[in-house]
Amino acid sequence: MINDNKILGIITARGGSKRLHKKNLFIFRDKPLIYWTINSALKSKYIDKVIVSSDSKEIMDLSIKYGAEVPFKRPVGLSQDNSSSESVILHALTWLRNNNNDDYKYESKKFNLCRI
Repeated sequence: MINDNKILGIITARGGSKRLHKKNLFIFRDKPLIYWTINSALKSKYIDKVIVSSDSKEIMDLSIKYGAEVPFKRPVGLSQDNSSSESVILHALTWLRNNNNDDYKYESKKFNLCRI
């Protein structure tokens, strides 16, 4: 929490990268790459909830195994090479608000993306 605001960590991890297909599943130091991102986010004293937005069942299953929440499968329209991180994040925030009653404050015009 920061200033009494809940902080949501959103990890965007699609399966269909053109250059390195399924790169989030590559093994580094005996763990898939997605593990290291999830682990760092879960260790943060500021992040209250960690979710993964993905279109890949393999990535979704591993994300759950390593402690992240995966409340939905990312829509195909947001899993393309030209899909923006902002549209994926706004989808996640809207989905959580509409389906889980989770509401996080954000301003789309001043969107700050933090990549681990």
